[in-house]
Amino acid sequence: MAKKAAEKFYGTGRRKKSIARVYIMPGKGNITVNKRDIEEYFGMETLKVVVRQPLVALNATDKFDVIVTVKGGGTTGQAGAIRHGLARALVKADEDNRQILKKEGYLTRDPRMKERKKYGLKAARRAPQFSKR
Repeated sequence: MAKKAAEKFYGTGRRKKSIARVYIMPGKGNITVNKRDIEEYFGMETLKVVVRQPLVALNATDKFDVIVTVKGGGTTGQAGAIRHGLARALVKADEDNRQILKKEGYLTRDPRMKERKKYGLKAARRAPQFSKR
């Protein structure tokens, strides 16, 4: 058990166009996103809650320090990617966490992506305005 205390655990999370590289290590519960504090990085409170969900599910909010590098997509996609990566890292830290996180759905990669634009249309499904004459 003492060997685990000095270790870093890694997990990759993805959602839409966002990719998050998440490292966790035993600590006081600090979350750093792209070298900035989570409070500074995410403006909306809901996104901060989304990021912390795997830690809350395991009652481990003050047991791990989290360091994240995330790129691509928007803020919501980035928060989802961080949650996915954090859940994967927590499973690597302790395999017993898998059952709880799997039940909550944090280990499942959200497959929804932006639909491609089709020819003859203005967007994926948006058709040109209809005019009778």
